[in-house]
Parts: sequence; C-alpha cells; structure tokens
Amino acid sequence: MNDRLKALADAGVSIWLDDLSRERLETGNLADLVKNSHVVGVTSNPAIFQAALADGERYDAQVRELAAAGADVDTATQTITTDDVREACKVLRPVFDATDGVDGRVSIEVSPGFAHDTESTVREAAELWKVVGEPNLLIKIPGTKEGWPAITETIGAGISVNVTLIFGLEQYRNVMEAYVSGLEKALAAGHELADIHSVASFFVSRVDSEIDKRLEAMTQGPGTDADLRGKAGVANARLAFRMYEEFFSGARWEKLEAEGARKQRPLWASTGVKNPDYDDTMYVVDLVVEDTVNTMPEKTLEAVADHGEVRGDRVRPFYDDAAAHMQALADAGIDYDDVIEVLIKEGVEKFVVAWDELQTTLAASLEAARA
Repeated sequence: MNDRLKALADAGVSIWLDDLSRERLETGNLADLVKNSHVVGVTSNPAIFQAALADGERYDAQVRELAAAGADVDTATQTITTDDVREACKVLRPVFDATDGVDGRVSIEVSPGFAHDTESTVREAAELWKVVGEPNLLIKIPGTKEGWPAITETIGAGISVNVTLIFGLEQYRNVMEAYVSGLEKALAAGHELADIHSVASFFVSRVDSEIDKRLEAMTQGPGTDADLRGKAGVANARLAFRMYEEFFSGARWEKLEAEGARKQRPLWASTGVKNPDYDDTMYVVDLVVEDTVNTMPEKTLEAVADHGEVRGDRVRPFYDDAAAHMQALADAGIDYDDVIEVLIKEGVEKFVVAWDELQTTLAASLEAARA
C-alpha cells in the first residue's frame, strides 16, 4: 500500500479511478488498483469508452458476436459499455459491502445527447439501472437545467445517481435541491432511503482553463496580474464544499436523515492538471477534506502516489481566501456566470462528440465483421 495514497484515504477522501476499459478488467489491473492503491470506485464517461474501444482489440470478439446477431449500433454500444460497467461493479463489490454502500461504486452515463431532454434521461437512467443490474451502480446524469428534474425523478424511483458536469455554485445548489426533492419522493413512494446514494461531480481543472484563458487575453488592468491565474478551480470547489455543509443541515435534511438518507457527497472531477506549469497534484492535495470523493485519471493517481503531500483539511480553513479570490477575479473583469455557462455548454458538446465517435467506430467495426 502506498503511504501517500493511504494518507489521502485516511483524511476522508475516497479515491476513485476516472477510467475504465476491458483491458483493465481482463488483466486484473483494476483489481490490483483496488488492492494496492486505495482505489474504491470507478467513473466512466463517453470519452473514456470512446478511447477504450478505439484502442482495444479485446472488444473484437464481442463485436463479431453482436454483428452476427444483427445488432444495430445503439444495441452494440449499450451492450459493450454495460458489460464493462457490470464487471467493474463485481470487482468493486467487496468495497461496496465493506463500506455499507458508500464506496465500491461504478458510474455509467446516460447518452449525452439527452442532456437537455428530461424525459429521455429518466427513461434511459431506469433502463441502464436495470440492464447493469448491480446495486453498486451509479447513473450519471448531467447537471443541466433539464437534468435537475431528471435527477429528482430518478432518485425518487430509488436509483442511485452521480450528477456530472457541475461547474458553478448556483448550478450546484440546484443539483442538491434536486437530490433532496428526489429523496422526499422516494420516501413517499416507500423506498428505503439508506439504499439510495448520490455524488455531485464538481469539475475543477476546466474552470482554471477557461478563466486563465480570459485572464491571458487581458492586456491591462488587474487581470494582468499573474497571481490570479491557476487558483479559481480550487477556490470555486472550496466554496462549493461550504455550500454543501450549509445545505445538508437544518430541519428539512434532519427529517430525511432520520429516515436513513445519505448526504450527496461532493466529488472532485476533472482533477488532471492541464497546465504543465502547475503542480500536477494540486486538484487533489489542495482539496483534501473529509466526506469527499476525488476521481483521478491514472496519471494523476500516480503523481499523488509519488509526491502528493497530504496536509490535513485544505478546504474549511480557506473559505475566506476562496471568496476573496473569486471577488478579485470579478473585480478584474471575469464574468463568472458566463464562464459557467460556457463550460456547461462545452462539457455537453465534448461528451456528445465522444459518443458520436464511439458509435462511428462501432458502426464501422460491425460492418467489417459482417463483410
């Protein structure tokens, strides 16, 4: 066991791997990461599946079987992705059992083309939940305006959810409201609240990328201060955690908690550092606080294992600093609301592109197998 990763886990951070492939499953790599690197969960997304299928010969036999069975590209896509997620759920099941369902989770996302379609999202969430058929599954639903009622309906049906593509504080507040409203519906419907889990995936590095780009375009004024760069992602996430602590308190939440409800933990996503000038562990070590999840690409996981310094709670003591930094950005001319709007739009578009590429690759493979 790696001491640095152990220190991170001991600080209350659940380490999840932001990657999944059949190669990881069949070689035992995922099981090894669970055993030796404190990995207690897995997240996937359309881009991850696209990369796995584009590079993985391990899917060839199944593609031939699907082609012979006359499967269309939608059926093939769902079959292949849900098979991988189901097998990952089995690998993580001992962790799920040992943590009373808190960890040992594997996420699969609804089709990104439904990000602005509430009814289709609800329908596909229920279908994926049924097809995978494992209790430690999380259904990923984008935190768009249309996603909020879908979250409520899905949670209300007793299905556990990972809300993805959260960038802004007001957006995050609406996600938490959607979750709690869903728990209230689930309670009224007779579901066991203790069996329903959720995380809220708050994206970090992309906030810095967008804000830094805007700062770098400034040629005069306070925005030209280099000290403003590379700090918004962490500051924004710290303020999100403060919002989380405030939201999951008070009479409304206490009533649900008395019925067995679990808090929707913040999950720090997009934690791979995109600017090589920045510390490659900053989105992990600077966001250490208990009751959170950090999902990392393997490169970031390895960097933390090698040189990440866990220095206790790096969130609660810095609320005032975080607020001051976001105010300084506003004073420099950064339009926070516009940044968030752009990031949500781009986030959905990137997943749609990855999904389309995945289906294009599969369609070509199916056609070749039938030739």
